[in-house]
Order: sequence, then C-alpha cells, then structure tokens
Amino acid sequence: MNTYFLEQLITPSHSHQLPPCVLTIGNFDGVHLGHQAMLAQVKAQAEAMQLTSAVMIFEPQPREFFAPERAPARLTNLAEKQALLAECGVETLIVAGFDAEFRALSAKAFADILVQPLNVRALVLGDDFRFGHDRTGDSQFLRDYGLQVTNLETVTDSGQTPERISSTRVRELLLAGDIDAAGDLLGRDYSMRGTVVGGDKIGRTLNFPTANIELARIKPALHGIFAVDVVRLDEDGHVMPDGFAPLAKAEQVGLTGLRAHSLFGTANIGTRPSVNNEKEWRLEVHFPKLNADLYGAHLDVRFLHFLHGEKHYAGLDALKAGIQDDVEALLAWRNAALASRTD
Repeated sequence: MNTYFLEQLITPSHSHQLPPCVLTIGNFDGVHLGHQAMLAQVKAQAEAMQLTSAVMIFEPQPREFFAPERAPARLTNLAEKQALLAECGVETLIVAGFDAEFRALSAKAFADILVQPLNVRALVLGDDFRFGHDRTGDSQFLRDYGLQVTNLETVTDSGQTPERISSTRVRELLLAGDIDAAGDLLGRDYSMRGTVVGGDKIGRTLNFPTANIELARIKPALHGIFAVDVVRLDEDGHVMPDGFAPLAKAEQVGLTGLRAHSLFGTANIGTRPSVNNEKEWRLEVHFPKLNADLYGAHLDVRFLHFLHGEKHYAGLDALKAGIQDDVEALLAWRNAALASRTD
C-alpha cells in the first residue's frame, strides 16, 4: 500500500498525480466490519472500472482537533490503521492533516482536490457523509459536481435485534471489558502495537519487570488488567518468526502465547493509580519467565482475556501482592486456554 500525505500532494511545487482511483473517506477508527464492507465495495468498483482503490483518513481525527480532552478514545493509531487497511487490500492511503486550514476548505475546494491531484473518478461513502466548511457538502453535492457516488447502507450485526456496527459500539464494549463482543464487531481480536520505550522501572523493584509500550494516542480504548499475547514486528510491520529468541538471556525465554511466534504476557493499561498522581496513560506488559532487553522492539499486543479494572493499592507492598495475584490468575487462564485446544 502506498501512503501519501495530502499536504504534500496539494503543494504547488508537487507534480505527482495519483493514478485514477475509487475513493472512500472517513476516520476508519478500528477498521471494523462496517468499515470492511465499505472497503470491499471500493475494491469491487475499482476492479470493475480498472482503477486503483484508495482511502482518505484524517490525522488528527476531527474531534481530536476540536476538543482533544473530550475526544473519543482511539481504537487505532495511525500505524495500526495503516496496517489494517493494507491487510484489507487498499492500494492507496491518503492522510489528510486536519487543521484550521483544512477545516476552512469550502465544499467546492475539497471537491476540486478530489479531482486534481487525487484523480478520483468515483466514491463510495456512508449515507451520512458530509464535508467542507460547516459541513455544507454531501453526496449529492459531489454528484452535481460530476463525480460518481455510491452510498453504502448501514452495516448491522447479526444479533436478534440488529444494531449498527460502529466505532462507538466497539469502544463501549472494550471499556466494559467485553473484548469477545468487541472482537465480533471487529472481525478479529483487538490489538495494539507500539515501540518499547523507557519507563520509571517501578516494576523491577517489585520483581515484575514490564515493557512500557508507546501508545501514540491521546488515550486508549480499554483499561484494566488483561491476558495478552505479543509478537515482535520488523520494520515493515511483519511478524518476526521467533522474534523474541535473539533478545532472551540466560535461557529465560518466556512462555508461549496462543498464536504463532508469540509470548504470553500480563498487561496493565491505564493510569496506574497506586504509583502515579498524573493522568498519564500507560500500556505495560509483564512477560513471565522472560529475561530480555526489549527497548526499541516494535510489538503487537493482542488482548485475550479481561481480568478486572485498575485498582488502587495502599502501598507498594500491597501493590506487589496484587500483581502477584493477577499474574497467577492470568497464568491459570492461559493454561486452561491451551488445554482446551488439545481436548
């Protein structure tokens, strides 16, 4: 998948024009089953018209620009979204920087950009899509402008009372700890990826060292204590076969996870109320029986089981005992999950 930044494409000195394409536009936060239906329609139309398939997303997402402190939690940061869109077969990704200048574009100015330099020949849009300054543009505006527009009907789940599949619903389920139901709407287990960065090393003093994984978002969509499995990614975002083995020391190679090439871990994602007075979101993963230097490693963390929400402990001794209980409970869950696979 080729990724372009809109600001570069519309610079007067930029001479590159994208190949003719069928485009869809949106946040695509989570790339859930509703989004995937949209992408499938884009790909089908592009193939039928012998064009390329393209997606335009916004960074930051509009509500993060207008009111970052009240914006919804991110399901996917930019890197995660890029990886998921590529897996869906999208050929071209256009990242539009959402700022005051972009917000001020008129509907006509935005449509002009679609035609030149983005070379859009047709669009697939949601039935509620609006754009331009004060949201004055819509699908009919684009049709009147001369573009072919297909509106995709709302995608619902398969429950007894079908509901619209949306990023909001996925966020609500994750926040409630119902990761299985969230996975049903996503079409996969929920995961996050990021680079291991330096932390405050409190885990080491408690004999539970953790990898502090960069979140790259204002706040995460789920909080609490989880069983996870983790794979190491290469520079292109691909899973490295047995990627932890070269980093392990003293034969402390960790415990296998539930997917190929993964290690099992126990994760805390939240603000760590027992040790931190600042509201700083952290994703920290403890790998039982692993001794390794993970700084700089790029990891993908898949959330498998929710144990409980964050707790406030009276002191470090109580915190250490609480962590011990959590690790034991999550190890028992892992063992049961592995045993059920062999039954």
